[in-house]
Amino acid sequence: MTTETSESLRTDTIAKDTVPSVIFVLSNDEGEVLDLATYDNPMRYLHGHDMILRGLEHALDGKKVHDHFHIDVPPEDGYGLREGEPQAVPKSIFPEGTQFRVGAGMTAKSEDGKPFPLWIVSIDDDNVYVDGNHPLAGQTLHFDVEVIAIRKATQDELKDGRVHDGCVLCKP
Repeated sequence: MTTETSESLRTDTIAKDTVPSVIFVLSNDEGEVLDLATYDNPMRYLHGHDMILRGLEHALDGKKVHDHFHIDVPPEDGYGLREGEPQAVPKSIFPEGTQFRVGAGMTAKSEDGKPFPLWIVSIDDDNVYVDGNHPLAGQTLHFDVEVIAIRKATQDELKDGRVHDGCVLCKP
């Protein structure tokens, strides 16, 4: 356990190895709100460690507390371009009683045993149709963002590669 103090964690600019706290509204081209982070539940992440969408992380680099901005993240810097087509998977290969829901995610394993995500895009009497594309792949994402706090990451967070609970300086 490290003994970093609030004072030793202070910083005023988002850079690698900082923990920004941001609020945002994410919408699509039609203006539909897809996600948001609020003052009561801000997004905190370890900056410079590929924990959030590349386009959003690049836009946050160098920002300061109270900076407010809009960023349009193209698919290439978001969830990627859509590739391939949904695949039919027979319901019979799933355990009996499995409940399927369009939009639900699941994890499959490749031939070499590596896990990868899939999303259910449709269901019929015999099959579940899954897609390896994230549901937001191929879409330009529109973020309205405000930086509400920034601190240096603790040594424990850097070692673990994630933000720990009990964040110091995260409240505005």
